[in-house]
Amino acid sequence: MGEKTMRRLKTTQLEIILQGAIVGIIAGGVVSGFRWAIATGLTFVRAGYQHFSWPRLGLVVMVSALTVWLLSRLLTREPGISGSGIPQVEGQLQGELDYSWWSVLWRKFVGGILAIAPGLFLGREGPSIQLGAAVGQGFAEIGHAPARRRRIMIASGAAAGLSAAFNAPIAGTLFVLEEVYHNFSPVIWLSGLTSALTANFVSAYIFGQTPVLHLIYAHSLPLNLYWHLLVLGVILGLMGRLYQSVLLAMPKAYQQLHLPQRFWGIVPFLLMIPLGFWRPALLGGGNAIIVSFNAAIPSIAVLAGMLIIRFVFSMVAYGSGLPGGIFLPILSLGAIIGALYGQIMVAWHWLPQTYVINLIIFSMAAYFAAIGKAPFTAILLVTEMVGSLRHLMPMAVLSLVAYAIVDVLRGAPIYESLLKRLLPAAPDDGPMQQVDLTVFAGTKLAESLVGAVSWPAQTLLIRIQRGEQMLVPNGQTKIQAGDLLRFQTRPNQVRQLRQLVNRPAEDGQDGPRV
Repeated sequence: MGEKTMRRLKTTQLEIILQGAIVGIIAGGVVSGFRWAIATGLTFVRAGYQHFSWPRLGLVVMVSALTVWLLSRLLTREPGISGSGIPQVEGQLQGELDYSWWSVLWRKFVGGILAIAPGLFLGREGPSIQLGAAVGQGFAEIGHAPARRRRIMIASGAAAGLSAAFNAPIAGTLFVLEEVYHNFSPVIWLSGLTSALTANFVSAYIFGQTPVLHLIYAHSLPLNLYWHLLVLGVILGLMGRLYQSVLLAMPKAYQQLHLPQRFWGIVPFLLMIPLGFWRPALLGGGNAIIVSFNAAIPSIAVLAGMLIIRFVFSMVAYGSGLPGGIFLPILSLGAIIGALYGQIMVAWHWLPQTYVINLIIFSMAAYFAAIGKAPFTAILLVTEMVGSLRHLMPMAVLSLVAYAIVDVLRGAPIYESLLKRLLPAAPDDGPMQQVDLTVFAGTKLAESLVGAVSWPAQTLLIRIQRGEQMLVPNGQTKIQAGDLLRFQTRPNQVRQLRQLVNRPAEDGQDGPRV
């Protein structure tokens, strides 16, 4: 690579760092406001449920009906704000979906508050990621950035959104690389990390530096108790596969109600009312429940009831299509499963009570690793949210076991499955676009010659990035694992191209991507 090219690359990297910092500051402010509004609204709602009376019940029903009507209006005008928003962002980064950034930004902000603040079992993290991505997209479009820079800013904004939601900048960056962008491009991680750090600075300034899920434990899990990780990992894997299956089946269940889709939200809102008057502390995404384990871990019967209620209500809430995520509900379910397993083992005298809190922490990461199929993000996220590095080894073991069980049961990453439902048929005559894809070890493409590959029609491989080296490919160029390939292709060929690059070396299409 020539000296002139190196200077241009360094200048571009400095520009990306500066732009990533600006996106992070703006996204941090937006998500912090979103986070504050949800927390304030949930506190008010819980207080309103404290004492039952018939007039108060009538008021709650009327407010719930009004909220559902407002949400239906928002969803009708902008269907892209439905659900967590992570599949939508993933589709944008893959070049298969597109949205108006301003329409998504303000409607997701308002709709997310209306859906999450009343106490539905939905998380703020998915909407925060979509809000951050919309900020990044808006920044790029206002600045008339080219298509590739626009995708970089969307990815950076997404990392900033998760960072501000959970005070977890490293996990926010890795989540975008591992789960959303599916690409460990140096440019993406550089910009994403910059945005995540600046967004985290903004949220830490507003909310303080105490970890979001600050759990306290006295002792590390001894090696002679690691067998619990194998048993618990199998349980979490089975429960994770069940979670995936039920969540993906919810739209069909709602269709049996013969309600217009925009009014599906009335179901979780009505179910929430008796629960709110009975146990207002159970309302919300689950953050308060996790932190409450510091004070006391409930009995086996109470934990079993919490598990059933939170599983069912989170399915009903997310399946309705309201703007809200599953990130925090998954973590809370994982914590409850870990607590329930720990308490059972204590009752059988197979585990000292002091280590139950350890299993709670480990299970949060493992359950998310199983459902999201993003183990590195899960481990780092819980590490940052809990605020301790002492549990990395057992957490990794448990996450690996749970991940393997879901993989054996042929479970796909939940956000990838949700994205497939959103993808429309790509237009045949769409404009040419650039797509970046990474070649992974164990794929059919690794160690292949460019000229020996049957590329999709109207697709041109224009560049290979190998570390710091940029290659202009020809027919005799050998593709290696870790290469970042840049293509120029039509929109209707993107999906086929992505499948070709990710195809395992073994026969068949369903092998693991290494």
